[in-house]
Amino acid sequence: MIGGRLSKYRVCLGRVWQMEMSQIRYVLAAAKHLNFTKAASECNVSQPALTKGVKALESELGAPVFHREGRRILLSDFGRSMLPHLQHIADEAQAAQVLAQNFRLLEKVPVRLGVMSTIGHIRLARFLAQFEKSNAGIELSVTEHAVLELKEQLTDGEIDVAVMTLTEELADEFRTHPLYTERYVVVFPPEHRLGRMDAVGLKELSGENYVDRLSCEMREMVMSVCASEGVELYARFRSEREDWVQAMVLAGIGFAFMPEYSVTLSGLMQRPLTEPSVERRVALVTMPGRKFSPPLEAFMRSAKGFTWPG
Repeated sequence: MIGGRLSKYRVCLGRVWQMEMSQIRYVLAAAKHLNFTKAASECNVSQPALTKGVKALESELGAPVFHREGRRILLSDFGRSMLPHLQHIADEAQAAQVLAQNFRLLEKVPVRLGVMSTIGHIRLARFLAQFEKSNAGIELSVTEHAVLELKEQLTDGEIDVAVMTLTEELADEFRTHPLYTERYVVVFPPEHRLGRMDAVGLKELSGENYVDRLSCEMREMVMSVCASEGVELYARFRSEREDWVQAMVLAGIGFAFMPEYSVTLSGLMQRPLTEPSVERRVALVTMPGRKFSPPLEAFMRSAKGFTWPG
């Protein structure tokens, strides 16, 4: 007798995938309330429709899930044993729907990334390439701007996230997620006398020809230190463009201060800046209180798991 009942249950489980999800929802609601009227209200259907769906599922399974006692219903032993399986099917279906919805959102909503113009592109590009490889359904747009423009675009919702130098002011206004720290170095052309040194102290640069990076977010701080140390720099060229600064240094116009991961022009020499040493922290910046879209959530998760330099 027991063996025959177990065999019957195995047949039922083998056929369970032929059931409709609506029928499973009706049974779960009825088991929750032990009342068809309340179950129908929860499922937003009429009571006859719910009752019909429950009976159809019982017919499919080959055994009653409920015992009817007038208006009162009770779970049968069979129904009690089937309930965890039906709940599991419902949970899996819901999870599949969420995944499908998120995938559709990934394709429809791009991640709009703003990058500060002084950030080195080579290492950032490695991360972006890995991210796109692992998230083929996500569209990514990248724009480059100065600090003030990026802050305005974040506030106005024109971009979702920015890569910027982390400062106390920025941390007070926005939500920040640190990525890496990089030193400032002295860059100069080959055959320059600085190439004989392992590191360059600030006072070693006094009187040297200098290429001024006007877009550097730490420029005022470096200039202030130079003034306090009595270091005189002669700017022979000034530019807000990183490519022009590096090209003019390589052409022999003078040296420049640069973040170590921002040096991209082949042939440039560099040495760490010491006495004092200067470094910056680079972070992802987002708007506080603004909910992440599924694509942005994936982007932030990938950035936190990436092996950044430094």
